[in-house]
Amino acid sequence: MNATSDLPVTLADVEQARELLQEIIALTPIESSRALGRTTGSEVFFKCENLQRAGSFKVRGAYVRMARLTAEERSRGVVAASAGNHAQGVAVAAKALGIKARIYMPVGVALPKLAATRGHGAEVVLHGYNVDESLAEAERYANESGAVFVHPFDNVDVVAGQGTIGLEILDQVPNVDTIIMGVGGGGLLAGVAVAVKARAKELGREIRVIGVQAENAAAYPPSLAADALVPLKKVSTMADGIAVGRPGQLPFSIIRELVDDVVTVSEDSLARALIFLLERAKMVVEPAGAVGVAALMEGKIENPGTTAVILSGGNIDPMLMLKVIQRGLSAAGRFMTVRIMLNDRPGSLATISRIIAENDANVTGVDHTRVGGSISMGDVSITVNLETKGHEHCEQVLTALRAEGFQPIVVH
Repeated sequence: MNATSDLPVTLADVEQARELLQEIIALTPIESSRALGRTTGSEVFFKCENLQRAGSFKVRGAYVRMARLTAEERSRGVVAASAGNHAQGVAVAAKALGIKARIYMPVGVALPKLAATRGHGAEVVLHGYNVDESLAEAERYANESGAVFVHPFDNVDVVAGQGTIGLEILDQVPNVDTIIMGVGGGGLLAGVAVAVKARAKELGREIRVIGVQAENAAAYPPSLAADALVPLKKVSTMADGIAVGRPGQLPFSIIRELVDDVVTVSEDSLARALIFLLERAKMVVEPAGAVGVAALMEGKIENPGTTAVILSGGNIDPMLMLKVIQRGLSAAGRFMTVRIMLNDRPGSLATISRIIAENDANVTGVDHTRVGGSISMGDVSITVNLETKGHEHCEQVLTALRAEGFQPIVVH
């Protein structure tokens, strides 16, 4: 592990960024989670950047980058690209500094993020179907117009700004052993690693820094294994805030030297983590902000000790939240959909309803279909949506239906 002074961003850079941000950002709270602590066998704290200005940590790096522009650079305006959080961070920073901002966002971006970015005064242009395509167009516009390109993660000022979260965690949880956060391009992970590792060295102790990626958008594990940037051919995850197909060169150079590990989590575990945060922590968090919680719930972090998890953002589309809640409940065994094929005889549906009621499950919807490509003449397809109480209860209901001669198929 190299000395942090040999890296492109240093502890001094992060401390200077913290001074710049004093009057701009909120000192977000640290909340303990006894429920997650019982799962891990240690103290767990949430660093609530979902409560930050503009709903995420991104305003930190964006403001530091833009505050250091010259008067001439500011007069040319800035341009950025983002699926939402960086866009809002740039928009808020631009408004505070009196700079004109143009933001490229992917087609299909979540409406609340689009509306919020425009609400902060930025001009929004929809382009491409992912962040990488939006980034390419933003860079093209910067080269053509002279506007200053504010990269979401591949810039020393941005990395230093994000690293200020690490300093705050060390102030708020001095005995922290492990700090966990999501990773997209790597700006947050790199910045926090610089701050935390350097400060830990001063204190003569070890603090682990661990990144988490969605398994369908995990460019860092193969890149770290190859010691070179390995772009992904496809990115597919509900965690749009970290859906980046290629690590940033600058963050990668820091992460490969300082970060202890980068692990991955499944979409189902992400959905369960969001449900947990809603129910137990009373926190509205977007999927990208919940990956650290998912990693702890899945047991991906061994012997974490006193742990701080960065909830990096809370900008979630309500429509996505509806889908995630249903997926999370299903993954936890608290919602189940079953399809049953049977002969179209009077009383069959009543029998199924009786079995479900006797086993204390609650029917929330029924679809009764006689016509379809896979349905024979004289047969009927019944699809039942159920509220259940866990995986054991689901199996109890299925066993009871089979005992009566039905053949239920669980629909995922």
